[in-house]
Amino acid sequence: MQSNIPALAPGLNLFPTLKPPHKTLTFHQISALLITFVAYASFHASRKPPSIVKSVLSPEIQTNSTSGDGGWPPFNGPHGTHRLGELDLAFLSSYSIGMFISGHAGDRLDLRSFLVTGMLGSGILTIIFGLGDWFNVHKLGFFLGVQIVCGLFQSIGWPCVVAVVGNWFGKEKRGLIMGFWNSQTSVGNIVGSVVSSAVLEFGWGWSFVLPGILIIIIGIFVFLFLVVSPEDLGFEALGQEIEMSAQIESNKSLENPEKVESDDAGLLPSDISDSSGAIGFLEAWRLPGVAPFAFCLFFSKLVAYTFLYWLPFYIRHTAVAGVHLSDKSAGILSIIFDVGGVLGGILAGYISDKIEARAVTSITFLLLSIPALLLYRVFGSISMYTNIGLMFLSGLLVNGPYSLITTAVSADLGTQNLIKGNSRALATVTAIIDGTGSVGAALGPLLAGYISTRGWNSVFFMLILAIFLASLFLIRLAKTEIKGKLNEGKWRWYSVTAQ
Repeated sequence: MQSNIPALAPGLNLFPTLKPPHKTLTFHQISALLITFVAYASFHASRKPPSIVKSVLSPEIQTNSTSGDGGWPPFNGPHGTHRLGELDLAFLSSYSIGMFISGHAGDRLDLRSFLVTGMLGSGILTIIFGLGDWFNVHKLGFFLGVQIVCGLFQSIGWPCVVAVVGNWFGKEKRGLIMGFWNSQTSVGNIVGSVVSSAVLEFGWGWSFVLPGILIIIIGIFVFLFLVVSPEDLGFEALGQEIEMSAQIESNKSLENPEKVESDDAGLLPSDISDSSGAIGFLEAWRLPGVAPFAFCLFFSKLVAYTFLYWLPFYIRHTAVAGVHLSDKSAGILSIIFDVGGVLGGILAGYISDKIEARAVTSITFLLLSIPALLLYRVFGSISMYTNIGLMFLSGLLVNGPYSLITTAVSADLGTQNLIKGNSRALATVTAIIDGTGSVGAALGPLLAGYISTRGWNSVFFMLILAIFLASLFLIRLAKTEIKGKLNEGKWRWYSVTAQ
């Protein structure tokens, strides 16, 4: 329980003109959005190096123009991809475990200080991993240990930034706003890919050191200027006020059995609606929609993170128009997937706001991504143009629901009417959903490392199966959304065609 008011960001004391009344509420909303955008982009940039250096650490491809140097022990040899998969598992397992802990702690600690701690720790551990190249370290335990600790620091980031944005923005247009905002994951991946690939020729250690320094510098900036909540500057709690007013309308709608929330309200004990304190972990799990979206994200994030950690490796080891690309070129080309992801997140957010149906939007993107992945696997190697086009389409459809669930859906569920706008529940709900997804994220790259030895067709089959299972968890929620919108007469195009 928070017993005192968090200290104001030091940068605002250094520059008093940044405080009200010199700056408006809108200015500080935009500032919070941009600062958290840059902050979490730096988290993702520092996660990208392992995927970029995989083709250097792993056994080299033997072609007519290159002769392999055997990779980097202990990641070379016939089981090199297994060791790389285990490295991903070490990081993502600790990340998923840390997510549940950090989300629960984020509801009780000063979010700014907690977020900066995660950023500084992540930067230091990323640099330490890169030092393994400079000091000629070949112990698997060293790399596994660094990744485990780094995963714990990285897990602090997401619950904190989502909670901050949730404090500053209400529910209206949340999908579109967070669709733009969540493109920071893809932007961070792009920055990390460019930086890591650009210095790869000087030694793979530099691919870790520079992103590590970057997140530390940005962490200092966040400490100086991030304002966690409107109340810290004397503004009203706009986001919570909007949710509270929505509750008044919801209470009236409970008399109508056709309403969506009324079906689930009876599942909750009365103490969940207490908005005076942080919500319990098990209570958050029992909130309507949390479990289905969490398990959907398990499989959706499994797919997204398999691409995040293995796409450059796949491109490096798969001939495009009969030619194998270099390590640097493969890393830069993989950016196209993230560029598609930026548009996918924005598009999913916009569509879900327009039709007011998060589950319907998510399941549509998921089902469309299945043929997109099939096309990329079968035709992506024909030419560079088809590779780029199909990779862009795959990134758009794979990252669309992943982006929507981790942002707008998490914020919706964390501030829904049944808990009366309890903003302190937001980090807990966010951690549950993304933490469950992170378990899948840990499993996907590990399986890819083992299954890839049987051939990439098997890897793509695993990804398509995961997408199909993700869509199954949203069928009930999608049916409820469709039924609710039809009963409310909001989808008029359907009513016209039905007549």
